[in-house]
Amino acid sequence: MVRIGIEERRTRLARRHRLGAGCQAADPVEAAASMVALHATDPATVHLSVAARVPGSEVAATERALYEERSLIRMLGMRRTVFVVPTPFAPVVQAACTNDIAVKQRKLLIKHLLESEVAEDAGACAQWLASVEESTAAALALRGSATAQELAADEPRLRTRLNLAAGKSYGAQPYVTSRVLFQLAADGRIVRGRPLGTWLSGQHQWSPVADWLPNGFGKALAAEEARVTLARAWLTSFGPGTTADLQWWAGWTLGQTRKALAAVEAVEVDLDGQVGYVLPGDEAPEVPVEPWVAFLPGLDPTPMGWKERDWFLGPHKSKLFDNTGNIGPSIWADGRIIGAWGQPESGEVRYQLLEDVGAETKEMVDTEADRWTSWLAGVRVTPRFRSPLEKQLSQSS
Repeated sequence: MVRIGIEERRTRLARRHRLGAGCQAADPVEAAASMVALHATDPATVHLSVAARVPGSEVAATERALYEERSLIRMLGMRRTVFVVPTPFAPVVQAACTNDIAVKQRKLLIKHLLESEVAEDAGACAQWLASVEESTAAALALRGSATAQELAADEPRLRTRLNLAAGKSYGAQPYVTSRVLFQLAADGRIVRGRPLGTWLSGQHQWSPVADWLPNGFGKALAAEEARVTLARAWLTSFGPGTTADLQWWAGWTLGQTRKALAAVEAVEVDLDGQVGYVLPGDEAPEVPVEPWVAFLPGLDPTPMGWKERDWFLGPHKSKLFDNTGNIGPSIWADGRIIGAWGQPESGEVRYQLLEDVGAETKEMVDTEADRWTSWLAGVRVTPRFRSPLEKQLSQSS
């Protein structure tokens, strides 16, 4: 079994994630493809992840790819998370992950409708949901694009309230609106379009998939075929990785993960005592890269690409992750995390290093902090999921 050590894994990360000196991507689409998908739960992450990998990239270039060229698309994917993926790859994600999520979420929503006494039994709740979905889709088709609020005006049943955790201190009575739109999106019938505000806004207009993409999500793929394609893409970008890494990243069952690894004929390698996998022919070392530093946003796909992170995270988890496993803004040097960054109200980029990195690396960090301050140009980005150190750095002194 070939051994792939930590330094080799860090070199691969630098090259394949477009972070090392001379390894950057040419445009937002290439940046997204190099990561398989960009996290988009926090809308700012997409733009910052691209800017970290595409020299000179501006927000307008990513918006053009998303909303004009539509060479990138925002969709639900792995782990029930929203991602931005190259549009030709969307059918793979849909078949490999999203279709299963749609089935599970429909069952859960029908359960919540029944508990909320929207109809007398599960069958009637399913019929009610199907009727609301069709009416909502028809209203959206007439409008061409619309917000959730506009669709609720067209279809009043979207203002039906769910009664979640009745009698509990954490109970809630939200409108069913977002759940119905989520279901339509998971089924591949509608897509998220432009945000209502700036590139930091998490509210989007919706469009029928046929209007947004003339061919929709393209040819429907078999789930097993799609999982094999997705596993191959993940190994290309993130390999070597363990079975647990891929299973966690994709949100699959253990059986689905093992079957996909077998289908791509993944090669076992030694990760310092753990069994990892690479694609056939990918056992050879990468070409080394020059020293590099990168500032990555919260939820960037690099640190969120593996379940087991000790080889690049070290002892810094408690300061960089929130309580639910979401990473905040991080600073990287030569394939490992060395610190974090944040912005106070004044807008400049502040940082804190978590280990001694030497004068040369410190100088590179200073240069990169200045570059990000200039790039953000006074725009203050507050991550949706905030880490302890980012909160500290964002406090005004």
